[in-house]
Amino acid sequence: QVQLVESGGGSAQPGDSLRLSCVASGLDFANYGMAWFRQAPDKELEFAAVISWNGYSTLYLDAVQGRFTISRDNVKNTLYLQMNNMKTEDREVYYCAAAREFARSEKDYDDWGKGTQVTVSS
Repeated sequence: QVQLVESGGGSAQPGDSLRLSCVASGLDFANYGMAWFRQAPDKELEFAAVISWNGYSTLYLDAVQGRFTISRDNVKNTLYLQMNNMKTEDREVYYCAAAREFARSEKDYDDWGKGTQVTVSS
């Protein structure tokens, strides 16, 4: 059974940094593309970042480009999202997801974590 468990969410102020983690089990992590999606209250799920199985390719939502960095450790079966210079609009629930390809559509992802809440307020 695939499990994706996010952690690292919490409260931050504009300009602060947070690092999210997602520990994966039950899948051959090193062969999966991994992504972060996010969802604000009363809004649709939104792609944030994706990383290829080997970490060589990444893609970001324009709104987070240059501020967020997605990375992975295939030995630890862990995905990360380093969030710098955070803004109030980053206040969302962040989900990690796994797919057998490098994709930005939620439809391509079969396995999801339960999410971690990030709050950004001054």
